[in-house]
Amino acid sequence: MSFTFSGVSLLNIIIIAMGITLCLVCFVQINHSEHLRKEVRRYFGVFFLFLLTYISFHLVRELLNGRPGDNIRSILYFVTASELIVTGFLAHMMSLMVIVASKPEKSPRALFLLLGLILIAHVVINIVGAKTDAVFYFDEANTYHRGSLYLLSNLGPVLMLLLDIYLLVRYRSKFNPFVRTAFWIYMIAPLIAVAIQSKFYGAQLVIFATVGAGAYMFYAILKEQTQQYETQRAESSRIETELNTAKHIQENMMPNIFPAFPERDEFNIYASMNPAKEVGGDFYDFFLIDENHLAMVMADVSGKGIPAALFMMIAKTLIQNTAMTGISPKNVLETVNSQICKNNRDEMFITVWLGILDLTTGNLVAANAGHEYPALKQGDGHFELVHDKHGLVVGAMEGIKYTEYELDLTPGSMLFLYTDGVPEATNGDQELFGTDRMIEALRQCENESPESILNGMNKAVNTFVADAPQFDDLTMLCIKFNQTSLSG
Repeated sequence: MSFTFSGVSLLNIIIIAMGITLCLVCFVQINHSEHLRKEVRRYFGVFFLFLLTYISFHLVRELLNGRPGDNIRSILYFVTASELIVTGFLAHMMSLMVIVASKPEKSPRALFLLLGLILIAHVVINIVGAKTDAVFYFDEANTYHRGSLYLLSNLGPVLMLLLDIYLLVRYRSKFNPFVRTAFWIYMIAPLIAVAIQSKFYGAQLVIFATVGAGAYMFYAILKEQTQQYETQRAESSRIETELNTAKHIQENMMPNIFPAFPERDEFNIYASMNPAKEVGGDFYDFFLIDENHLAMVMADVSGKGIPAALFMMIAKTLIQNTAMTGISPKNVLETVNSQICKNNRDEMFITVWLGILDLTTGNLVAANAGHEYPALKQGDGHFELVHDKHGLVVGAMEGIKYTEYELDLTPGSMLFLYTDGVPEATNGDQELFGTDRMIEALRQCENESPESILNGMNKAVNTFVADAPQFDDLTMLCIKFNQTSLSG
């Protein structure tokens, strides 16, 4: 059987080959575009699959049109009916995108249902039309002809097109102008091609118009999402820079140069903070009120991130400024609580342990506002939790009264302060590190320096947590009391 082609058929084959090539190029671009969102990538993957199927069916029809044989005729009926059905799916895909992009104020569920009904009707019409020759038929020479109800086969896509036009006009302000123009081109270009085809019957310009407009629509959305990605990346970079700056500010607000008091032999102190985020709400502090009194603070602000960090800096400043007046720990907490409660619209609060150590006697006066129990090692003893009396957290309620207690530190005594990030560190099995493991870890290195103790605790927590993410700030302070000072 010899295959000969008319000039129109050769033109159509060239158009179809160009369309297939363009679809394949778009497939490659879909798979290699890192900036496309997953749902958009999936949508265009399906869209161009339908488009490639549509073109392939048309190519088969173009190659077999006018070829004799009953088997050829059966194939021609199948591919032609399938081609017409796929046009409905292409229109359906387009309408889905327009609905999603237009974001109608009412639930789009009714629109999706309407689209589904139109698509079902479109499929039924074309299946019935193919069996009755009402939509199209092939003569004895297997040459394609349009049937008397051919226009009915395009009713579904036309109705979907009208819906798209309504949404594009009704919600035009919600579309990126570039994308909106691409949608219009995709809807109008095939119509123009059909009008031209009516003057040049047989030339399948609609394929070229559909594929070209579809590729342009994909390009427009790819460009939009690339711009969004670049904007988000620039914004993320700006936020990251600001967070790093905030982190450095926060770190510099806390004592971070060790040894902290190299000229003082009475004590050795070390502290560290590892925030769960770039900045955290935990803080520690230590400072000399005068030559003979050392204040120590361990605190944990409610919440995480920037809000907690801002609240932390305010609370730290208030505590230090108030403690420097020389009043007792309980009075410091009561004063700071009153100051915070006056302007605490966000109802944030802070747990605080505050102690003031008399370096001439080793006497420690402390108050606890809802914070973790400290751990104490006396002389040649072992670390034990100090079950002190907790008061209400600072910032919860005005007029709160706090109680204080005393501890007498002997030479060689060590005090370990921490936030709940230590006992509440969680491993992959959702098991807490707990205070028992904390005390055990402290005892394993209790004869070492404060810095070594904190390093050992960090190692113990990290080993326990393993690969599980850090959910809370990890803040610790350890002081070793060596001897009483001679002054006083």
